[in-house]
Amino acid sequence: MIRWRLAASLDDFRAALLAAPVLPERFAMATLVAVDGSAPRDVGAQMLITADDQWGFLSGGCIEDDVARHGREVLAEGAPRMLRYGEGSPWFDIKLACGSGISVLVEPVASNEPAVAALLDGWRTRHPVLWSSDGCARSAAPSDETPADGWDGARYTRLFTPPLRLVLIGEDGATLTAAALAREMGWEVALITPGGPDVPPFYGIAYHRGDPAGALATIAPDRWTAIAVLSHEREDDELGLAAALRSEAFYVGAIGARARLDGRIARLEGHGVSAADIARLHAPIGLHGFGKAPREVALSLLAEVAQAFHARAATMRSSGVSISSSTPLSAVSQ
Repeated sequence: MIRWRLAASLDDFRAALLAAPVLPERFAMATLVAVDGSAPRDVGAQMLITADDQWGFLSGGCIEDDVARHGREVLAEGAPRMLRYGEGSPWFDIKLACGSGISVLVEPVASNEPAVAALLDGWRTRHPVLWSSDGCARSAAPSDETPADGWDGARYTRLFTPPLRLVLIGEDGATLTAAALAREMGWEVALITPGGPDVPPFYGIAYHRGDPAGALATIAPDRWTAIAVLSHEREDDELGLAAALRSEAFYVGAIGARARLDGRIARLEGHGVSAADIARLHAPIGLHGFGKAPREVALSLLAEVAQAFHARAATMRSSGVSISSSTPLSAVSQ
């Protein structure tokens, strides 16, 4: 019988751990370490497994329940195991629709390990953390964002970056829809509405009622932050936009008619924004082909932000489909 796996879309298991009332004493982590051929997920995709639940997916629903079963056995036995599905697998009753072969390392993890504390601290403080494990011993430490993912048949490394954060300046329907969609996507959301109501429109977002430039100074946008100006011709729009363009944000966009773009650029130049920074501006925001209704504007904005985020991440990581083109058969559980 099919069961709804509402937590299957979770991409970063740290979110599930931090959302729990208390950390589980022990959990299993399943990591996709090799893909031979095409597959629904890239190398590095992970599942979090506890005695009662599971999060994430590795192969579009083909193997997740079996991986979770192995995860609970790993927790009971206290030893990791390597699983092979598809081509080269000992389990002929579990098929991959893509016809490929994938290898999954399943390991037991104690929540009080120093590596886990370092990993969760990276989420809270928004700095990258390099995680390394051989299935038995794990390490984690702050790291530069460099191509670091790897698997040598005995140990894998993965760079955990801060979650994508979307800063929205505005208060209209497109702004509120974008905030709701981004929150549903698992992104961090900050809303800047100068002079807005006393309370935010949604639970779980950061909310600022001051001027945009001052609010951005408080937020301190980093390399994993996108900023979108969705307010309409407010006097402080360009000051906020100027501050956004000078920040480390990987994406800065502004709503508005294309016919008025030259005037906006002239005002930004008047605020001392360099030509290089102005060239970073996405205006009008959003991908082409969407309508102008608030929900469509919000959807096109999030699509453009996600596209920019993943394009940037791809350039920072090693090329190729798989961490390892093949997993040694000696590493495969029989």
